[in-house]
Amino acid sequence: MSIIGNIIWIIFGGLFEAIGWVIAGIILSITIIGIPFGLQCFKIAGVQLAPFGKEIVSVNNNGTNLIMNIIWIIFFGWEIALMNLVSAFIFAITIIGLPFAKQNLKLAKVSLFPFGKKII
Repeated sequence: MSIIGNIIWIIFGGLFEAIGWVIAGIILSITIIGIPFGLQCFKIAGVQLAPFGKEIVSVNNNGTNLIMNIIWIIFFGWEIALMNLVSAFIFAITIIGLPFAKQNLKLAKVSLFPFGKKII
C-alpha cells in the first residue's frame, strides 16, 4: 500500500509541495541564523515527497527545541499546519481519500513542531 500510495501522492501534488519545501529550505539556509530552520524544511520535504510508510517520532525534547519550535510556530508553522488540516478535511470527504487525509494530519503535526522530531 505504501508504494502505491506514495506514487499517487507524488502524481497529485506531493512532488510540487516537496519542491516548495526544498526552495524554502535553500532560502532559509542563506543566512547563518536561518540554517536550523532550513534543515527542518529539508526534513519536511522528505516526508512531503513520500509520506506513506514513514513515522514521525520525538527524539529530543529539550529547552532549545522548545524555543526553536515556538519561533517556528510564530513565523511559519501555524499557516502550514492549517493548510495541511484543510487538505486533510477535503480528503476525508470521500472514503478513498481517508489514507491521504491521515498523511496530511501527519504532515500537519510535523509542520507545527519540526524540532526534536525524527522521521523513521
